[in-house]
Amino acid sequence: MTTTLTTRTVSYPADGLTMVGHLALPAGTGRRPAILLGPEGAGLNDVQRRRADALAELGYVALAFDINGGRWFTDPQEMLAHALPLLADPDRMRDIGHAALDVLRAEPRTDPDRIAGIGYGTGGAILLELGRAGVDLKAIGTINALITGRPGEAAHIRCPVWAGVGSEDPIMPPVQRDAFAAEMQAAGVDWRLTVYGGAEHAFHHPTVEHAVRPGVAYHPRQAERSWRDILALLAECVPVTE
Repeated sequence: MTTTLTTRTVSYPADGLTMVGHLALPAGTGRRPAILLGPEGAGLNDVQRRRADALAELGYVALAFDINGGRWFTDPQEMLAHALPLLADPDRMRDIGHAALDVLRAEPRTDPDRIAGIGYGTGGAILLELGRAGVDLKAIGTINALITGRPGEAAHIRCPVWAGVGSEDPIMPPVQRDAFAAEMQAAGVDWRLTVYGGAEHAFHHPTVEHAVRPGVAYHPRQAERSWRDILALLAECVPVTE
């Protein structure tokens, strides 16, 4: 299904900041399944906005949410100085996720019973924390977000979880993959982990044309495959039926 979309900027408070999200709506007036789309630690940029637009063209309501108060960090050290404390604080991550989810639920086009989450890096970790908090999402799909949670809380996840990672990602190494898999398995989650051969960290992000630090690089073939895998997850768990 392909539709004509409309977009608008939405501002909302979270984490002591004014977040600036990107909402994309499909054609028509009826309610549609909705996708909460989380960006990597550098923030929300046109890459994620275009992903939200692509989802709206397929018939979804899509909100690409913000995590940095409208900022996009170009300096890796500045990004890490902001992202690492956030990743270490599940309650902050949940607050950011809940605030964005409230915006998405408030949109009249959103079917509140059919919401899924897709996230990259920090945005994916935020969506996993919403799952661990027991939020009723129909699916959670993440790339480069194999962050384990507090003991026992993964048992609150109520939906399928799909996670993708590059085989050569030094930030998400095999030991972290194993810990994430063990957490999901012990909690009885319906989970999948896809390892993309030869891909490094941020392999999904087209503007990473060369390594900004060791182990970070764009891999166009695996980026395309991961997007197809995400769309397959959505088609399975939150299909557009009208």
